[in-house]
Amino acid sequence: MAKKMRLDKLLSHTGYGTRSEIKKLVKQGIVTVSGKVVKDSGLLVDPELDEVAYDGERVMYREVIYLMMNKPPGVISATEDKREQTVIDLLEPEDQIMEPFPVGRLDKDTVGLLLLTNDGQLAHELLSPRKHVPKTYEAVVQGDVGEKDQEQFKTGVILDDGYVTMPSNLKILKKDHDEGGVTSVISLTIMEGKFHQVKRMFESVGKKVVYLKRVSMGPLELDTDLEEGTYRELTDEELALLRAHRASE
Repeated sequence: MAKKMRLDKLLSHTGYGTRSEIKKLVKQGIVTVSGKVVKDSGLLVDPELDEVAYDGERVMYREVIYLMMNKPPGVISATEDKREQTVIDLLEPEDQIMEPFPVGRLDKDTVGLLLLTNDGQLAHELLSPRKHVPKTYEAVVQGDVGEKDQEQFKTGVILDDGYVTMPSNLKILKKDHDEGGVTSVISLTIMEGKFHQVKRMFESVGKKVVYLKRVSMGPLELDTDLEEGTYRELTDEELALLRAHRASE
């Protein structure tokens, strides 16, 4: 539940300028609270009860934001970086203002489902190793992925650092044969998120991932209409699924 906050903070968080800019604008008399002109930018307002308007247009305040992105290749899962483009750089300014962050990481060259939010509690619950949130990936793998690999993945494989993975579900979707050998298209559901885990799992059985896409995380599935590099807010139904998933843990 939203608490009372300064008027200038509310307006800056919804994209109307910096606090110093807003202070000048408020003094001009173009901001109203519940129909009355106010000239004190430090006035405490309740975003849920007070109707704030800027130049006659109602200000819609949100405390939290939930975004689904189809992450493109070449972009890193971070909030800021001096050298690389980040997923935050792909957001519109009005969404950046809400200060969302990526829930978990996708490698720079990995594409697909990425959740961004400023809901720290939700992020913690989805990322906590103890929660074992399932994540499903589709991958193109150099090599002939077969039943032996499925059995190994089902029991857990040993990574290069000696870590034994939790059981995972490996499905073989199709295989392509050419002069270079066999390429396998697979689906893999894992219950943890170690560094480069999917790639390292296949390396442990002598194969190489050449394309990796995350298609689901917990109850959330990637919208197939989202092109790489685009995003949208979660629907009410998707939010309900996430909340139900939290309640069931």
